[in-house]
Amino acid sequence: MTTTGPAVRSTVHGYPRIGPDRELKRAEESYWKGAASAADLEKVAADLRLDTYARLRAAGIDDIPSNTFSYYDQVLDTAVLFGLVPARFEDPSTAADADGRLRRYFALARGVQGAPPLEMTKWFDTNYHYLVPELSPGVRPRVAGDKPVAEFREALEAGYRTRPVLVGPLTFLLLSKAADDAPEGWSPIELLDDLLDAYARVLADLRAAGAEQVQLDEPVLATDEGRAALAHLERAYSVLGGRADRPEIWVSTYFGSIGADALRVLKESPVEAVGLDFVTDTEGIADLTAVSGLGSTRLVAGVVEGRNVWRTDVPAAVATLGTLLGLADELTVSTSCSLLHVPIDLDAETSLAPELRAALAFAEQKTREVSLLGRVLSGEAEAGHAAAAPADAAFVDARVRARLAALGADAYERPQERGAPTDLPLTTTTIGSFPQTGELRRARAAHRRGELGEEEYKAVLRAEIDRVIALQEDIGLDVLVHGEPERNDMVQYFAEQLRGYATTENGWVQSYGSRCVRPPILFGDVSRPEPMTVEWITYAQSRTEKPVKGMLTGPVTMLAWSFVRTDQPLGDTARQVALALRDEVADLERAGIRHIQVDEAALRELLPLRQEKRREYLDWAVGSFRLATSGVSPSTTVHTHMCYSEFGLIVDGIEALDADVTSVEAARSRMELVADLGRRGYKRGIGPGVYDIHSPRVPSVAEIEASLRLAVSHIDAGGLWVNPDCGLKTRGYEEAEQALRNMVEAARRVRSGL
Repeated sequence: MTTTGPAVRSTVHGYPRIGPDRELKRAEESYWKGAASAADLEKVAADLRLDTYARLRAAGIDDIPSNTFSYYDQVLDTAVLFGLVPARFEDPSTAADADGRLRRYFALARGVQGAPPLEMTKWFDTNYHYLVPELSPGVRPRVAGDKPVAEFREALEAGYRTRPVLVGPLTFLLLSKAADDAPEGWSPIELLDDLLDAYARVLADLRAAGAEQVQLDEPVLATDEGRAALAHLERAYSVLGGRADRPEIWVSTYFGSIGADALRVLKESPVEAVGLDFVTDTEGIADLTAVSGLGSTRLVAGVVEGRNVWRTDVPAAVATLGTLLGLADELTVSTSCSLLHVPIDLDAETSLAPELRAALAFAEQKTREVSLLGRVLSGEAEAGHAAAAPADAAFVDARVRARLAALGADAYERPQERGAPTDLPLTTTTIGSFPQTGELRRARAAHRRGELGEEEYKAVLRAEIDRVIALQEDIGLDVLVHGEPERNDMVQYFAEQLRGYATTENGWVQSYGSRCVRPPILFGDVSRPEPMTVEWITYAQSRTEKPVKGMLTGPVTMLAWSFVRTDQPLGDTARQVALALRDEVADLERAGIRHIQVDEAALRELLPLRQEKRREYLDWAVGSFRLATSGVSPSTTVHTHMCYSEFGLIVDGIEALDADVTSVEAARSRMELVADLGRRGYKRGIGPGVYDIHSPRVPSVAEIEASLRLAVSHIDAGGLWVNPDCGLKTRGYEEAEQALRNMVEAARRVRSGL
């Protein structure tokens, strides 16, 4: 189709920032180790930014964003930009030069001895993590940096007039938390007027530097909390939009529709463009119709999926855009959200099956789809391909579907009368993984390349398990783990052994900071050809008289941390994964393993952003976990683990899992979930993480003891387990060992006083 109206432009909300070969990860970790200077790190960062601009221009993107780069996280960048840094990090002598500023910045994210880091949690319902700002009435927003302006000028000097992107003021404040010293009942939103003054200053500085447009991201409007903050939304954009010394303002929303009421507020505000997500749900067009369109306000239409890897159905997207052209005078084609959430380039993959590869698009390919759609709507090109189906007949397994159809209600229920998990209060354990040494990683890489034989590789793994078991016995842990030396990632490891999954060679995506993952692609019906973990868990159990936990990744997390097929409901896919895990659980139990942990780290992550959609999600999410675990005998203890999300919203769901022991992240959030569970009279076992493994600092015995005593004040000690808040894979042995010794000693002290 073509139009005779004004040219339709193209843009993206953001682009991956880690680099095509994870250059940012390597540069940051080298800097943290002292092997690279601040100047070395800044040079890598600048090169990555310029490479991104060049890629977007080459793809044909009209309006290129800037300030989407971050060394760690965009919310943290915003807090630093406006001087909203907790006092424990405010040492002016350490921030006087580039190295000092970087050290303070990374201290906020990773912590230093004597200064725990900011809390880290999930960015809405994605697997990306952000740092939670700590705000109080005593810390006033001010412009304390120049990152957006500096990166705009850098791009301009290189020949790119970009659109700077900032986290919007409403999203920033609603995602922040009140600091411990804030008065009871005080909310960060009370800083809105002061923060708007600071935003106005940045907007004025950007205009003075030559910026013509600025994008303010307000994804919080897709949540119930954001939809309830309409008065604050109106205030924010009437103030910012009413300034004469500003560029054009784009308010971008994503991760779902924002509702007609919020859309009406934005339409009536003095802003020039509004970005809407037309992929996540189908309500956006109805919202636009309800407000009689946007009129002269430009519509930035997110019609290319920014969070999954399937190709865009171009004819269908053109039809949607044609409808939108009747609801706005000016239109820009865009992605549904930032491309931060997908790998960079499909061309880097050489081993995917042709029929699967034909269905895929990574960030590089998606930018070309956006550009193509803009040119089609402007009459400069013809619509090309329709999307290949994520799954076709070759990916259907009739046996899997027949098994699921034959299940009765009893497949989801465990006996209520069970043995006690342990007879020891404050039982000590760990979450699962132990540090992965350079030697272990080199052995895995050599085995993958065919340079190390199967038996030689297994000998390396057995030696590492021996080391881990002996260390845990020496430390004095009560329930042991095998350390997971055979696993590259808690989802990828299983995806490589399940039918219906594919894995990539270079499909890296940032999870937080320098942490990158390669989400597998779930394209077809899922089944388990053979046992996946039994050999390693039973070997570990043979090396000790203490119980060893079997370690599996749960069905919801297998979906959340994968790119998942879209041709059937998520609940159906989750039940297929659960059935495969049920077989693994049964094999572990037959092998004599009496503690089996099925991690659902992402249970909260996939929770829909709006209350009205949560019941349906929790029904299938909880049901899939119970399907995976309900076949065990009453004497087997079922564990699960959850981390880095605000779990208070799903306490009912946690209870409904019917796990005997639930371990949770609690260190950075100061035992908030434990308090929630205590108020509800939670009776099952709970293992609140007593120290943060994502920080290199080693907590003292006294610090861990204080956390445990806080937990005991909420939950009966008989049901408390003692563990770190996550696996130890990312830590080194020296710090992990000392932290665990301190943890065991703290548990002994608290136990002795019961």
